[in-house]
Amino acid sequence: MITVEHLAKAVGEDKAPVLQDIGFQLEPGEFVALLGPSGSGKSTLLRCLALREKWDRGNFRVDGTDIMKSPFAGKRKIRREWAYLEQNAELNPNRTALKNVLIGQASQTPLWRMATGMVRSDDYMGAMDQLDLLGLLDKAKLKTSQLSGGEKQRVAIARALVHGAKVILADEPVTGLDPKTAENVLETLRNLCKETGLTVLTVLPIELAERFASRLWVLEDGRIKHDVKGRRLTSQERLHL
Repeated sequence: MITVEHLAKAVGEDKAPVLQDIGFQLEPGEFVALLGPSGSGKSTLLRCLALREKWDRGNFRVDGTDIMKSPFAGKRKIRREWAYLEQNAELNPNRTALKNVLIGQASQTPLWRMATGMVRSDDYMGAMDQLDLLGLLDKAKLKTSQLSGGEKQRVAIARALVHGAKVILADEPVTGLDPKTAENVLETLRNLCKETGLTVLTVLPIELAERFASRLWVLEDGRIKHDVKGRRLTSQERLHL
């Protein structure tokens, strides 16, 4: 279980509040879509949860570990078990899509593998399976510098899945994808949430959020104004989107 209480974050010299008193509980297997107007705090919330931004205030517990009171163990847990996917995927442009998936992030990869680039056959097949699942099998041997933005994002998702991420935080992961590919990616993530207990928090367009997410958060002025089960939002809930 993930528990957040009273999360607050301000930015700039004037300390303008971006997040104000955010609180929630998440169970394994939930697929949460973040909605809200520009500036409502969606990306900042993901960055705070990924520990890419320092919190000004708040409590953060994951599976019994108090992340804020156990700085080393807590941060190590997040870095090893959670995957944060920015709009511009963090990939090595000089490696192929397959190598990016296999080598993964430094926090998830043994030093010997990073140094040698060697992989086991089972790992190789697992990576190819994920690339195939995400429609990238024909791109596996291309360097990521040759891929489109949407293809890079799918490589980042495949990498997270291959390395056993328990939580995926994704900032607009289907931007730049054609509608069919976007639906396939989200269908894959939704099925993994149901079948493996993967937890996903992601910023999505409202029409996709309503179709695929099991839970919808509408952010406004740095707060979660609406927290509802996955469904079509009412006109009142859509008011400021």
